[in-house]
Amino acid sequence: GALVAPEAVRETRMTIALSTRGLCRSFGAVKGADNITVEFTAGTVVALIGTNGAGKTTFLNLVTGYLKPDSGSVLLGERNITGMEPRDITRLGVARSFQIPQLFDQLTVDENLEVAEIIARHASTASQTKELARVRALALERFGLVPQRDQLAKTLPGGARKLLDIAMAVVSHPSVLVLDEPTSGVSAEEKEGVVETVIELARGLNAMTLFVEHDMEVVAQYADRVLAFFEGRIIADGTAAEVLDAPEVRRLIVGTALGCLLYTSPSPRDGLLS
Repeated sequence: GALVAPEAVRETRMTIALSTRGLCRSFGAVKGADNITVEFTAGTVVALIGTNGAGKTTFLNLVTGYLKPDSGSVLLGERNITGMEPRDITRLGVARSFQIPQLFDQLTVDENLEVAEIIARHASTASQTKELARVRALALERFGLVPQRDQLAKTLPGGARKLLDIAMAVVSHPSVLVLDEPTSGVSAEEKEGVVETVIELARGLNAMTLFVEHDMEVVAQYADRVLAFFEGRIIADGTAAEVLDAPEVRRLIVGTALGCLLYTSPSPRDGLLS
């Protein structure tokens, strides 16, 4: 192969934000993750697609510490984070939103964002505190939550709860942003705006974004790269056009001929294995 200067090799390594090697996790006889080895480059937007039970959420749970692998490893940059607790992984720069929003219901919208920042960044000086307040104000504005900033989270309707959960992930200034079905529970009118806002903010941070999505139009429009999951394995990996047009993906996930056009609404929430 071509010779590469050591500096170029180092630079390439630096751009790997997250990777897994031989990642395996079973639930009884069911393989939730079946020997997954994959690398993700900093600053890219990667969509995970697959039917319910394909292994998408299991993969997210493994890389964010909510599940421990049976074997294999997870690396954040060059640091092995396998088996670490979710809170410790968060402090290293991995932020996550969930299918069902995880909020502090007894706190206001603004306080939820403040807690997310503190958990991730340990603000201590006055200048850091001021910067965090600026970031919170920006997130409230970009996610359309300014009118609700002083409301308790428990009083928010479903769509606003989802937006707050995503905003909490973004304000932590992650190097890796993990979103589990960011458009579920969000109205059709808001859907594209939500994804666009998240991705724009993530690109501004040069964060690698990994998101599970059932809406193929969203996937085709926003993902730089798509991974198709089936029975705990990655069966296709490439651009949205390549993956959505792959025969195996059409047959097992998207459907035939008109699949991309028809498969545009979120399916019921994935269970543990999705």
